Amino acid sequence: MLESREQLLQELNVIQTWESEQKDLWFWEKIGRLPFQLLDRLTPKFLNKKISEALNELGNYLQAGGRYLISEGGTLRHIAEVRQRVEGNQPAHTEIVAIEDVGTLPLRILDQAADEIIHNRTKLATLQGATTGIGGILTLAIDIPAVLGLSLKTIQELAICYGYDPKIKQERIFTIKCMQFSSADIVGKKAILDELSDYAANDQADAQMISQLQGWREVFATYRDNWGWKKLFQMIPIAGILFGAWINRGTLKDVGESAKMLYRKRRILERLNELERENME
Repeated sequence: MLESREQLLQELNVIQTWESEQKDLWFWEKIGRLPFQLLDRLTPKFLNKKISEALNELGNYLQAGGRYLISEGGTLRHIAEVRQRVEGNQPAHTEIVAIEDVGTLPLRILDQAADEIIHNRTKLATLQGATTGIGGILTLAIDIPAVLGLSLKTIQELAICYGYDPKIKQERIFTIKCMQFSSADIVGKKAILDELSDYAANDQADAQMISQLQGWREVFATYRDNWGWKKLFQMIPIAGILFGAWINRGTLKDVGESAKMLYRKRRILERLNELERENME
């Protein structure tokens, strides 16, 4: 059974509490951004070229999807498996064959599916960061586009977990907003929350965000600032294993948490709107 209005309002309150806690950057994240400009000057041209290529590919993702779009089949199967574990032998009312079917499931199933994806992708990012940290600055050129791609794919999987199709351009824009939110400062987080506050109810929201994201390079320039410490410590071979694992783990954890909360809020608001329409009828 789906949640009652009271239960949805309680869950919405949990998300609003989380939003209010996103007030400031952690102290070390602030310091991590300080050496960024200096490090940028010291970074070899080939690494800066790799970063630029990664940003260009992400711009292509925004416009056309490209190679960063995931296959939905695996995520749908994962959600079906979670549903089976949660509901046990209870008869299923609907079979999960499309993303639209996911939106009809109880929140507890969607949340568990999302949590498991975040856990698995965080472990993968940790291993990836440790592996690419072996060679210092040389392998950092591999790690940067890899962690960006993993972040995008994780957000898309979480979109499916809450019944949203990441192949649609408007959803790709929402994906970018989730990524931007995960690394923004207090002013940026507030601005993004304001933009997304009525996304589910406002038909003009899509067009407005498309217009705002025409300057997508600024979005990724902000996201790239989080690599300050990574560029500093992964320049040291071997030691980069520890720092690469730690920072990649934190990056995916933040991305996953932000995406889960933002998609979850959309789903709750849409269900509240549906209940209100039913009551009016």
